Amino acid sequence: MLSNLSPVVKNLLILNVICFIGSMIFEPATRFFGVYYPDSPFFKPWQPITYMFMHGGISHIFFNMFALVMFGSIIEQMFGSKRFLNYYLICGLGALALQYGVQAFEVQHIAGTFRASSYMEFNLVQNRMSTQLNISQSDFDTLASIYTTPMVGASGAIFGLLLAFAYLFPNMPLYFMFIPVPIKAKYFVGAYILIEIYLGFNNSGSSIAHLAHVGGALFGFILIKAWRIKRGYY
Repeated sequence: MLSNLSPVVKNLLILNVICFIGSMIFEPATRFFGVYYPDSPFFKPWQPITYMFMHGGISHIFFNMFALVMFGSIIEQMFGSKRFLNYYLICGLGALALQYGVQAFEVQHIAGTFRASSYMEFNLVQNRMSTQLNISQSDFDTLASIYTTPMVGASGAIFGLLLAFAYLFPNMPLYFMFIPVPIKAKYFVGAYILIEIYLGFNNSGSSIAHLAHVGGALFGFILIKAWRIKRGYY
């Protein structure tokens, strides 16, 4: 199967699998290479890149890598390997940028500042925090999640690939298990993004960064327009 993959897709797949196995062997790896809110004491400058290669479980990496294998090679052939890699990484960074925007809004709403770490005490060993702020338990849980929970996964970059595929091949029929009829790529991806937007605004406490997924698709669309890539005719 690997021999049929395009070069960048193959290397991304191998790198993601190696990082996942490494995180299973060395459990603290997620804390070092997952990405934290920039004001968190757990944040490190390399994390905005390394978080894309970390995953939270077998199902998480399976579905991301399945999408990479299914859609990545054909997009790489259309973009060229160098542009494809740039596209993949920028979509991942764009996903993070939107997630940071959402987190900053929540921190500002709760603490009155984007940088609330001065009002907190952190246990770097146990990955826990306490706060001097007079806030509700719900707000404390939100701040604790933002400051002490890393975001991991290639989902933002993968959503960029889904957007690119739907743009290049809008009428390509996609087949899914348990769905007896094919769905055109433009309808599937469009519906998927709308669902992620809905979930993002209705599940702010969820461990899944739904709006980060949307950010990957949004930056993918911006790149495609900036690069003047022509829409496919299929």
